[in-house]
Amino acid sequence: MTSQDLRSTLRSIDHKSYPAYKSLRGSYSFGKYILDIEHVQGDPFAAPSQVSVHVPLSAAAFPEYTLANDTARTALADYLLRGFASEVQHYSFQAKGSGKSGLMEVSRCGQEILKRSACEITGKEIVVRFFIGFPANGRTINAGELEKILFDFMPACVEHSLYYKNVNSEQLKKHIYLAEDQQFIRSELSSHSLVAFVADGAILPRESGISQKPMKGAIAFSSPSSMRITLTLPHAGAITGMGIPKGITLIVGGGYHGKSTLLDALQLGVYDHIAGDGREYVITDASALKLRSEDGRFIKDVDISLFINDLPNKKDTHSFSTADASGSTSQAAGIVEGMDAGSRVFLLDEDTSATNFMVRDAFMQRVIQSDKEPITPFLERARDLYEKEDISTVLVAGSSGAFFHIADTVIQMDSYRPVDITEKVKSLCDEYPIPSGAASPYIAPSSHRIMTRDSQSLPKRRDYRTGAVREDEPEQLKVKLLAPDTFSIGRQNVELRYIEQLIDKEQTASLSIMLKYAVTHLIDGRKTVSEIVNKIYDMANRDGLAAFCEGRPLPGGYAMPRIEELYSCFNRYRRS
Repeated sequence: MTSQDLRSTLRSIDHKSYPAYKSLRGSYSFGKYILDIEHVQGDPFAAPSQVSVHVPLSAAAFPEYTLANDTARTALADYLLRGFASEVQHYSFQAKGSGKSGLMEVSRCGQEILKRSACEITGKEIVVRFFIGFPANGRTINAGELEKILFDFMPACVEHSLYYKNVNSEQLKKHIYLAEDQQFIRSELSSHSLVAFVADGAILPRESGISQKPMKGAIAFSSPSSMRITLTLPHAGAITGMGIPKGITLIVGGGYHGKSTLLDALQLGVYDHIAGDGREYVITDASALKLRSEDGRFIKDVDISLFINDLPNKKDTHSFSTADASGSTSQAAGIVEGMDAGSRVFLLDEDTSATNFMVRDAFMQRVIQSDKEPITPFLERARDLYEKEDISTVLVAGSSGAFFHIADTVIQMDSYRPVDITEKVKSLCDEYPIPSGAASPYIAPSSHRIMTRDSQSLPKRRDYRTGAVREDEPEQLKVKLLAPDTFSIGRQNVELRYIEQLIDKEQTASLSIMLKYAVTHLIDGRKTVSEIVNKIYDMANRDGLAAFCEGRPLPGGYAMPRIEELYSCFNRYRRS
């Protein structure tokens, strides 16, 4: 249909009851782009209506370099979405009415560049998905205000932000080139035997605990000469910075000197960042996983025998399950699950780790004999993980000196400045020996874990007269985002608040529909967690997040998570 068809229909339903808005659903040509009205809200107080704009790439006329590879296309989509959101902000609620009337809402991007459903670039077009509150007075349609949105506000937003001729070409080029340079560094880490790179001049401290913007007046990062390397980037040329080598790296220093600040930057170095973030060239191995203890988390069939064995109650730790894990068992499970997910780097902070899991000092070893202690501490396994599995560790330590004995590299943070004290520490280790542990031989944990459903919380359809469950007609499984790090599926809440590399509520939303798809279509009592996760991730990469919408239009409000967070989500889904 044409835009004039839309205008005619709008005027014909003016002052009618709100449900008449549903007659607007469909696609309309506005000449240079197509407007698709995909879902219409039930009343002006309900969730806003879902719409999308489709601009042909031929009309948008972006240069070839912006579409040359996946990194460039993702960065282009990110840039366009930020520009479109800025335009939309000027017009939201300029049209008046009751409830959400006049709302124009699109995803808000943070400091990181993510693949988002709000803006996608296909082989033929740019698709922007957003939400509009269709105006009404009470529950009576105010077509004149919606006409203002669709024919005045929206065309201006599209024209100013989605066509190459109207965007800042230099800013766009810098945005894409920066993303490509970041990806280049990440791809070069392994060939340099590094797990991370922190550029000289980086600003690591954040504005506050609730803001990811850089702190004003913060001390710029300056790498120690012994760890300084030079990388030549495709666009920015030569840059210098600190290379963190493979192996076991210890970050130490006094309180408030920047230990955790450096680790926080490294854990988010798995993502590309926008210019001005300060951490643009803080780059970490893409598979790096931040681990911590999680009292009370759910664990299902995980082989934690590498760390915990011979429990007094004879519970089998080769296939350990619990609905209420302790700090030590949760951290042991997290490491084994991370190995299952293919992570090559573990990031840990002593402050958020279970003390008895990390280390046992000499006095405790004298008091409690090894045959009475079921926990093999991480201190005694970190070397095995590196030498036998090629998994490196970056650990922040502030209280126990035992870790100095296993570290390959020791970095001291002194007023936010790193100092390489490896040689100094190694000369002191002989003066402060630690008793040799009696760890059992290393045996790689089993990863054959069958994925099952949570039969108790799946909804049941009941006969409205007798209340009896109708087994042949299962009720539709529903998911709902409850918080930036929590969603419900059926009658169960899945909490991901300790998954610290999950940075956006839209990633959580994506995890919810991925898990729903797995529960509905893939879990059959035979497939393993790895088989299902890899199947889901392959679908997402091949077909996009629309693959999990079951034939319904994909709305804005979803962002692609990493496979590590997908594993973390599925592992925390409480099931039978």
